[in-house]
Amino acid sequence: MLKGAEIYTNPFLSAFMRFKAIGVLAIFVFLVVLVSIFSPGYTFTTARNVKNLLAFGPELAIIVLGAGMLMIVGEFDLSVGSVLAFCSYVFSSLFAAGVHPFPAFLITMVTGGVLGLVNGVITVKAKILSFMATLGTMMLWRGLTLLFTGGVQFSCDTSGYPVFAALFTGEIGGFFPAQSVWYILIALFLVFLLHKHRFGNWVFATGDNTLAARSMCINTDWVKIGCFMLVGGLVALASVIQVVRVSAFSSRVGTGWELRVIAAAVVGGTSLRGGRGTMIGIFLGACIIVIIENALTIMRLAYEWTFMVYGLVIMFAALLDLFIENRKTKLG
Repeated sequence: MLKGAEIYTNPFLSAFMRFKAIGVLAIFVFLVVLVSIFSPGYTFTTARNVKNLLAFGPELAIIVLGAGMLMIVGEFDLSVGSVLAFCSYVFSSLFAAGVHPFPAFLITMVTGGVLGLVNGVITVKAKILSFMATLGTMMLWRGLTLLFTGGVQFSCDTSGYPVFAALFTGEIGGFFPAQSVWYILIALFLVFLLHKHRFGNWVFATGDNTLAARSMCINTDWVKIGCFMLVGGLVALASVIQVVRVSAFSSRVGTGWELRVIAAAVVGGTSLRGGRGTMIGIFLGACIIVIIENALTIMRLAYEWTFMVYGLVIMFAALLDLFIENRKTKLG
């Protein structure tokens, strides 16, 4: 066992502490191997299950990409599940009214951006903690969805528009679902935006020290609002993907997703205090949560286990974050 100064001179541990994405990747690989070995009849590694992961997982994972970036800027969005339901209603109701799915999709994307804008303005202009602001809008958007729909589910079959359906839920090469392609493309774009574009520098600076960022003439309010709008737009995209996949709308969709999204971002190495995180880590964190959910399903464990796992994952990731930050401070 390594102790004291040995920890700081060990190359592997030093690299692990400096580059948290490496640690997330190690957790991801370990989890895949573990689930593959212990899943009944090696169900996890079957082509059918892998295909299901690639089809269902991106609906949550796409949202995690935006929410993780928002956490880096130092804010939270607890309303993602309710925004998902509201955007699903907007798309489904427009389609049911005879609107072509492509215009309905664009209107839904605008709706998601506007809802994100509302969250951002309330947070930065009214000086309300994002936790409280989005807790309020979480109940507001969910309440409006239930009010408009009466809590019922209705059909939304887009199969009559094969091009549109294929764009969101089709298959590439007869195996890879379009959802996974959306996820990868969005992740690549956000890797560029966060790590190669000056907007990413503004995000890190704002999340690390807002006052210092303002002294550098960074409009921190609009940086935060932009991140809120990004989350809203990605939630809207996920809502359309989900509606097209299941060919139906449900007013209960998205319930509890805020917990899953935060858990994924934290597992991906995003600091709860803002200013630290990587898009690669967030990408892998979302994959880890999707795999955990899939593992619980194929092992036929009770649904209640999901909440227990989320709680343990968040606590472990938070403690790991604290440990790594303390070690990095000592490493200089």
